[in-house]
Order: sequence, then structure tokens, then C-alpha cells
Amino acid sequence: MSKKKRSFPTAFTVLFIVLIFAAVLTYVVPAGSYSKLAYDDTKNVFTVTKPDGSVKDLPGTQATLDNLKINMNIQKFKDGGISKPVAIPGTYQKVKQNPQGLVNIIQAPIEGVYDTVDIIMFVLIIGGCIGVLNSSGALDAGIASLSRATKGKEFLLIIIVTALISLGGTTFGLAEETIALYPILVPVFMAAGYDAMVCIAALYMGSSIGTMFSTVNPFSSVIASNAAGTTFTQGLGIRTVGLIISTIITIVYIVRYGNKIKKDPTKSLIYDQKDEIEERFFKDHENKKVPEFTTRRKLMIIIFTLAFVVMIWGVSTQEWWFTEMTALFLVVGIGLGVISGLGEKQFVDRFVSGAADLVGVALVIGVARSINLIMESGLISDTILHSATNMVQGMNSKAFILVMLLVFIVLGFFIPSSSGLAVLSMPIMAPLADAVGLPRDVIVSAYQFGQGLISFITPTGLILATLAMVDVTYDKWLKFIMPLMGYIAVFAAVMLLIQTSTLINKNQVMHTLNAGLTKGCAFFMWNVYPLTKMDIILYMTIKWNSCIINYMGE
Repeated sequence: MSKKKRSFPTAFTVLFIVLIFAAVLTYVVPAGSYSKLAYDDTKNVFTVTKPDGSVKDLPGTQATLDNLKINMNIQKFKDGGISKPVAIPGTYQKVKQNPQGLVNIIQAPIEGVYDTVDIIMFVLIIGGCIGVLNSSGALDAGIASLSRATKGKEFLLIIIVTALISLGGTTFGLAEETIALYPILVPVFMAAGYDAMVCIAALYMGSSIGTMFSTVNPFSSVIASNAAGTTFTQGLGIRTVGLIISTIITIVYIVRYGNKIKKDPTKSLIYDQKDEIEERFFKDHENKKVPEFTTRRKLMIIIFTLAFVVMIWGVSTQEWWFTEMTALFLVVGIGLGVISGLGEKQFVDRFVSGAADLVGVALVIGVARSINLIMESGLISDTILHSATNMVQGMNSKAFILVMLLVFIVLGFFIPSSSGLAVLSMPIMAPLADAVGLPRDVIVSAYQFGQGLISFITPTGLILATLAMVDVTYDKWLKFIMPLMGYIAVFAAVMLLIQTSTLINKNQVMHTLNAGLTKGCAFFMWNVYPLTKMDIILYMTIKWNSCIINYMGE
């Protein structure tokens, strides 16, 4: 009798292991806190909350910020650019230990669901819309039509999706919103001959690379720059170059993996899950004739697609968040039901059934949030930040910025919120750059690169919810992503060293980067893999971007 193959734990098990680990840390790591400052626009005062819980009001003036050594412009608070409490430098104090026990561990996932109910509702409503589309045959007909249109040039799917999502990430922090795209795009990628991992990589890594190299993202580069007392335009050039090159590296990596499994599907990292994933996304359609792409079905696909355009417009220009996005898709879902011709009972049944398919994903989101709640209640996040601050003091600039990258990787695990980490860490970390003679925008880059890197794999972020959406296990994702994570980590470190260079001529730095990039990619393409027509296109794209680097160095 053969032994049953041991499978990797589910997302829930992984999260509960991390949750227990976080709770154990609250017994081991000393509790501590910085005083926090928040602006009250109704009274025009700053409210300072001390570690002992006492509250004090201070005048809402620039002088108050200067006296507290918070190098920020008062206007950033008044116009809402900084809305979360800001840590005050030099105010860290140890406080009474508040360990999180068994009762806290049990309650934390429930509190996590409460805390993320806006995201959960968004996911469930999206599931309802997908359920209506599936029942009408519009999705199957649309996928079949798109597959015919891209036949022979399927790699364009990877390039277009990754580049567009990366653009969304760098401009307005496109991340959670991509959850809505997986039920739509996974069947498209699979119909094109790829596996579900390719779709996950294109969407998730496009978003992650975009936010990691944020340029004008208000939730990352802008708020971090404000909190650091600098402007987001400082360091913008180096981050733009980083965005272009890292996106190309990511696309090349995904395309090569995709081409490999198109030639031999058994080389897919998730080949043993192929039937399970196909059952999820193509259930009830096996051996059935592909429905005709009628005018009604085309209209349904167009309306659903336009909903994403409206969502992006709302988030980027109208300050929409999950309430508005969820309301949008609720209206779209009802509209799809009307156009499909379903009866009232049929529509409700299909909508609820579609939402039910994503209940597991919704719960994963809530459990992931519970880890952060345990750490916040245990009062250890500020202690970790304080310890990191002490560790980097007195280093030379090169060692300092590389250690800062590692520090933000660690902090990003415990505090996955980009804006939350920015307002907590920047007022503390940014002044350290002054001590080693570096501009503060370098700290902003280290923060973005560090948190961006850990977001590739951290269970406290979006990745487990994403994998649960597609029924891919965490170990398969790690096997796929770790080499790419290594490449991007080395690249990020090099970009930080370039940004800190004060003794090297900028032209020399940029030309060296250009030569290294071109020769490195040429070696990679000519010696590691067989050269194809698509490789030549990608190589010429990289060479064109190298010209941009040369231009920026002039």
C-alpha cells in the first residue's frame, strides 16, 4: 500500500501558524511605543497620544512640528495628505507587556474580518458578477473569441497585462483591486495554453513591481515623501528607471516560464493541480459547445470591462475606496442580470452562487489582517522599529542604505500597509539619513523597495488571498517566485547604491548601468536560453530603455 502524498498546508493553516508565531513574539519582544501625533482639523490642533495613554493638545502650527523634530510641512496635515497618526522621533518608551494569549488568538480572525469587511464585500460582489457572467455564457464566448484573436502571439497577453497592471501600481497603488481580475483572466491565460501561475504572476507581480517602484502613487511614494519631509519628485528619476527595467525583467521571466509550459505542459509547477483548477474555472462546460458570441453577450462583456475603467477613474481621481467600488459592481451585477434575460429567482441564485465561490478568499483576507491586529495589541511593532533604528546608527552611507533595505523588508512583513508603514517609520528613519549625509529621498526608496520585495511572499499581505482565488498552494508560488525575487532584490540594492553615490560622476553611473544591463541581458538571452524572435523583440526593448538611462545621465 503506497503512502499518501503529503500536501502543503492550505492558506488558512499557513496564516494560523504565522498568527501563533506573532502571538508568541508578544511574550518575547519587549512592549514599547512612540508618542503619536494626529491632526484634528475641527479644532486646528495636534493631538499627541503618549505611550502611557495620556493625551495632550498642541497648537496646529508649523512651529509645533519643528519643536517635535518632525520635518514635515503643516499643509500636508491640513489638506489630508497625512491622515494617520505619525510617530514622534525620540519618544520611544517601554510599556507594560501585553502578551496575546489563546483567547486573543481565537478572537483575532473574527476581529480581522470586521476590520476588512469593506474588502470582503468587494470580493463577494465581484464573485456575484462573475456568477451571472458565467451562467449567461458571455464569459466563455468572450474567452473563445479572445483566444482566436491572440493565436500565435499569446505572449502579448503577458506583456500587455503585466505592463498595464505595473502602470496602475506605480501611479495609484493598484493592488487589492486586481482581485476582481483573476476569475476573468485565469481562463483567458489557460485557453492561451498557459497555466494559472502565469496569470497570477502577470497580475500580482505587475501590481507588486508597480507599487515597489512607485512614482506618483499617493499611498506610497507621496505619503512616504511627505512623512520624510521631502517631495516625491526627489528620487523620481531613479525610481522611474527602476520601474521600467524591473517590469522588463519580470515580463521576460514570466514569458520564458510560459513558453516552457506551452511546449511541455508537464513542466508546469502546478501540473498536479491542473484538473482541480480547470474544474474551478471551467466547471459545467466540459464537452459543451462554446456559446455563440452574440450581441447580448458582447454587451455584457463590454459593460463589465467598462466597470473596471470607471473603477480606475474613481480611485485615481475621485478618491473612491471600497465602498464606492463595491457599489459600482453591485449596480453592474444587477445590470448584467437584466441584460442576460435571467428571471429574478435565477439571477439571485446565480449571483449568490458566484459570491459563495469566493467566501474562502474573503475569509483569508480577514485572517491575514488578524496577524497585524495581534502585533498592534501586543505593542511590539514600535519596538521592532526602535531596534532597527539603533542598529543602523553610525554606519557609512553604503552599508547604511543596504541595511535599511533589509530593515524595511522585515518591517514590511509585520506592517504590510504601505501608508501605515510610511507614517510610522519615516519620521523616525528619515533623520538618520541626515546623520550619514544622504538625502531623505534615498530612505523613501529603501522603504518602497524593501516593502515591495517582501510583498512578493509575505503571508500578511495579499498573496495568500490571491492564491486561494486560483487554488494554487503557497509552496508552488514560492518555488516560482524566489528566483525572480532574488533578481529584483539584487537590482534594488544596485539602484539604492547608485542613488547614494556622491563620489561617482552621475554620467559614469548611468553609462555603467546601461552597459551592465545590455550585456547582462544579452548574455542571458544568447547563452542561457535558445534565441527566438520574441527574445529579439524583448532585447531591443531593453536596449531602447538603456538609451533612456543614458539620456537621464546626461
